[in-house]
Amino acid sequence: MAQNISDFHLNNEEQVKSKQRVADYGEVLTGNREVNAMLDLVKHETERIESRFLEPACGTGNFLTEIIRRKLEIVKKRYSKSQFDFERYAIIAISSIYGIDIQEDNVIHCRERLFGIFESYYMELFKNQTKDECRASVQYILRRNIIHGDALSLQTVEAKPKPIIFSEWSPINNHLIKRRDFTFHGLLEHESLKELPLFSDLGEDVFIPSPEKEYPPAHFLELANAY
Repeated sequence: MAQNISDFHLNNEEQVKSKQRVADYGEVLTGNREVNAMLDLVKHETERIESRFLEPACGTGNFLTEIIRRKLEIVKKRYSKSQFDFERYAIIAISSIYGIDIQEDNVIHCRERLFGIFESYYMELFKNQTKDECRASVQYILRRNIIHGDALSLQTVEAKPKPIIFSEWSPINNHLIKRRDFTFHGLLEHESLKELPLFSDLGEDVFIPSPEKEYPPAHFLELANAY
């Protein structure tokens, strides 16, 4: 069942999960008022569908959920009369959101919250015309973009840590998406990237690292099975 969009706004009472986690990891989740005040400083970017954001300690997604809500409001205003266009641009918006967290439960919760916001907009607009293929693409992107890792070591958190890999998702026409994978280390290696979004779209003069891997373009509704 679809949930109300307002259900995914932040709850200031949930800023601390436990005193132990605060002591061990310094984990204090940012409240709704602070999130919105900070995002309003870059409001034009939060409302640009393709503008990319990376939160290196994303917690349960307090910043990322508000960013995607703002982006999907723009998608809804522009494309609500065309299901194809809404699906395409909603997926582009989802693909622009990246997060890392050292706590696995936070990563799972963050993915669920982001998907829930997408689902509420999708169901509100198209009800029984919604497509499981679109949901699968969104869920696949979220699994790739919201990572259980350590932003300090630049590695995943698991028995055998690996370099964090992020996927860049670039629309190349009205239905295809091009995926390229980059190491987080490679993205941070060049000094000029430190003040830029995750992947720059500011022009040819900006350094862009070489991808670790490139994939053939795939239809935006077939991403979950394309790789």
